[in-house]
Amino acid sequence: MPQFIGGVALVVRDYDEAKAWYRDILGFDAVEDTDLGGGKRWVVMAPPGSGEARLLLAKAAGPEQEAAIGNQAGGRVFLFLRTDDFWRDYHRMKAAGVTFCEEPRVEAYGTVVVFQDLYGTRWDLLQLKA
Repeated sequence: MPQFIGGVALVVRDYDEAKAWYRDILGFDAVEDTDLGGGKRWVVMAPPGSGEARLLLAKAAGPEQEAAIGNQAGGRVFLFLRTDDFWRDYHRMKAAGVTFCEEPRVEAYGTVVVFQDLYGTRWDLLQLKA
């Protein structure tokens, strides 16, 4: 089997609020939510049709991790949400109250806009050119 990145951990403040935001605002599926005991959970979210790509919502444990919430990439875009219909998803997300950091733009590689999740983590919504 070839190698692939099957998931990325995203440090969050609260499992339930993060799960609700990704499910209700971005339309992600809750793939798994397993209680691990001691206040820890294995909460996995994924965009519909994303194959093996997963987002693990990891509740911050302690001040150092809490300080990283919303800034895991040092202010840069951290994650890239690819779509097959940019304008459909952009308008749906805008209507749902997603915070966009700029106006959509067309680049040589496709159409893109930067948005923030509920904690300020920066994402690209991106439709690549064919």
